[in-house]
Amino acid sequence: MTSGTTRHPVFARFYAKLAGPALEKAGATEYRKRLLDGLTGNVIEIGAGNGLNFPHYPAEVKRLVALEPEPRLRALAENAARAAPVQIEVVDGRAEQLAAADNSFDAAVLCLTLCSITDPASALTEIHRVLRPGGQLRFFEHVRADTPAMQRVQRLVDAAFWPRLFGGCHTGRDTQSAISAAGFTLTKVDRFPFPASKIPSPAATHILGTAGRPHPQAGPR
Repeated sequence: MTSGTTRHPVFARFYAKLAGPALEKAGATEYRKRLLDGLTGNVIEIGAGNGLNFPHYPAEVKRLVALEPEPRLRALAENAARAAPVQIEVVDGRAEQLAAADNSFDAAVLCLTLCSITDPASALTEIHRVLRPGGQLRFFEHVRADTPAMQRVQRLVDAAFWPRLFGGCHTGRDTQSAISAAGFTLTKVDRFPFPASKIPSPAATHILGTAGRPHPQAGPR
C-alpha cells in the first residue's frame, strides 16, 4: 500500500483511551457485528483505527487488509490483529490511493472513517476500483443530520473547530449520496441516532448499510 502516514497523536490517544471505549459502552459493538456479519473471502477495511472491528470478523474471511494511516492507532491495530480470529495485514496508506490491483477484494469495510478522509469521493472511487464486480461495500458512518437546524450546527462546528479537535472528522458529510455517486448500488441503509442521548449532538446521525459494485453491462452483440 502507498504510504499515507497522517499524524494525529493527541486524537489517537483520546480515541484509544476514551472515545473508543465510550462508543463500545454505548452499544457500538452490536453495530460492528451487524456491519461485518456474513463477510467472506478477501476484505479490505479502510481506516481500521486501533482494531476494534477485528474480533468481530467472521472466520469465513480468508484475508483482511486493514489500512490505517495514523501511526499510534496503527501500532495498536497491529497488536489487536495478533488476537483476531482471521488473518490480518495492518498497513499504512491513503484511502485516496490504494496500492492494490483492480478487482482484488470481495468486500470493503468503512467504519466511522469517511468523516475524516481528506477526499472521500476519491477514496470511494478507489474502493470501487479494488472491489471485484459483484463485490460489496459495508459502511457504518455518522453523516449529515436530518433537520435544517442541526445541519446549520454541523456547518458551524466543521468550519470552526471540530476537524482540528477530532483528527480531521467532519460531522456534516452526505456520505450516502457520495457512495451512490462513486458508482455503488445501495442495497440496504438503516438510519438512526447513536449514541442514544437526550442532548443533541452534531455527530449523532448514523447510517449502517451495504452497497454493491455492479457487474459491467454487456455490450451489444
